[in-house]
This record gives sequence, structure tokens and C-alpha cells, in this order.
Amino acid sequence: MDKLLFSIRKAMKQSSDLPFSVYSSVLEQQLHNVPISKPLLIVVLSGDKQLGGDNKINCPADHFIFLSDSPAINMRNIPKAKLYFALLIEFDYQDFEELPIGEQPDKDYFADKIPVPLRQSLQQFVECSSWANQQILSLRKREILTLLYHLGYQQVAMMRSKNKVSHRLHELFTQSGFKDLSTTAICEKLAMSESTLRRKLKLEGSSVQAIKDRSRMSLALHLLQTSVEPIGLIAEQCGYHSQSRFTDKFKAHFGLTPRELRKTRMNE
Repeated sequence: MDKLLFSIRKAMKQSSDLPFSVYSSVLEQQLHNVPISKPLLIVVLSGDKQLGGDNKINCPADHFIFLSDSPAINMRNIPKAKLYFALLIEFDYQDFEELPIGEQPDKDYFADKIPVPLRQSLQQFVECSSWANQQILSLRKREILTLLYHLGYQQVAMMRSKNKVSHRLHELFTQSGFKDLSTTAICEKLAMSESTLRRKLKLEGSSVQAIKDRSRMSLALHLLQTSVEPIGLIAEQCGYHSQSRFTDKFKAHFGLTPRELRKTRMNE
């Protein structure tokens, strides 16, 4: 794992625009209602990650967990040997196209110790991230999914998120910088009528405002975990004109303030 850690840190020094994220902390992080917008591979390299409520899923160092998209999940990031360090890779709907479609699994996750071929594939993905274009990176991500499938984790084929309207809205809000978009503008961009939008969101058990709020919190958490930008600037990037309102919303959602989360981070 030392080689993979070294490559990740090297890639982070070379570029800030990477096809993966790194979450790290020197103090325990306990987060409520973490939104998982896309299928997500989490590779724990140091410390422990726990997910869920009473029946906690424990993912120690040198293990991985693959999560399907979910509106909310509780998480604990627990440092061991003074550090929690995890590699995160998100997958898009089209990344699963080459995998067969089967029945939905009983669980929306699977976890295991990192097999050697997966570690090698991750190593190659990280090493090429500083020079590869989007087409190459997309192929590398598909390779990771295909490798998992052929290593015996066939359930990865069923972890694809459906091409939901909520996913398209999430992308729309994120790309627009969370500017106020009228229902008419949203429908035009999604190429559907207002009645169709409402009907599809009702079937998905969501609403435009709920998706917007969840997208804001998802971006806020990501920026607080991966950058050193001022909290006020992060609030603006998430569409909040008031830092105090942003702080209130963040605490109500995750159970701690942005400043409290920052204090758990390394180099803070």
C-alpha cells in the first residue's frame, strides 16, 4: 500500500484537477446523512471507515467498499496510527455499459480486502491521472469495474445508478453554480414538460428543492474535505450568500459545523 500512497500524494502535488478524491483526517470524523450521488469506490489506506446505523459496516485499512448511489448514509472516519486516509473514485452511469445487467442485489454495497490485481489497477489509474485525457480516464474507470466483476464481485454490475432525473438535476445545479433556475428553465434543459418532471420526481421520491439542497451539501462536504479554501468562499460556491446560513444548513445536515470538520483535517 505504501507505493499506492506515494503515487496518490505525488499526483496531488502535480495537479489539483484529478479524477479521484482523497479524504484524510487526524481526528475522528462523524458525519450524518452523507449523500452518495454516484456509485462510489472507497479504498481505505489508513485508519477505519464505518458506515450505517446499528449494524455498522466496518472497512479497515487495506480494504475497500463499493457503494451504490444513496440519498443519505452515516459515516465515521477513524484515524489509526495518527491518520485516516482514503481514495475515492466516482463512477458515471455510462461506465457500467460493458457489464451485464442482472437482478438488484439485497445490499447496496459490497466490501472486502483489496486484492492484488485491484491494487495494481488503482496504481495505474492514479499514475496516469496527471497526463491522461478524459477518454483514457473513462477507459481506466471501466477497467476497474470490469476487473472487479471478473475477480468475483459480480454484484458490481448491479451497483450502477439508474439514469434518474434526480441525477440529471444534480449535474445541472452543480454546473450552474446553484443559480436560481426557474421550473421552465429546468424543463427546457431536461427536454421535458413540467408535468413529466413532477411525475418522474414523485416516482423517485424526491423534489427539485430537495435535490438542490442535497447537491449543495455534497459539494460543500467535498470542498471541505479536499481543499483549504476559506469557508466563506466554499459557501459562495455552494450558492449561499451568507456564511452563517451555510453553517446552519451544514450542521443541520451533517451534525457538525464546517469549522468543526475542518479541525479534524490534516494540516489544519
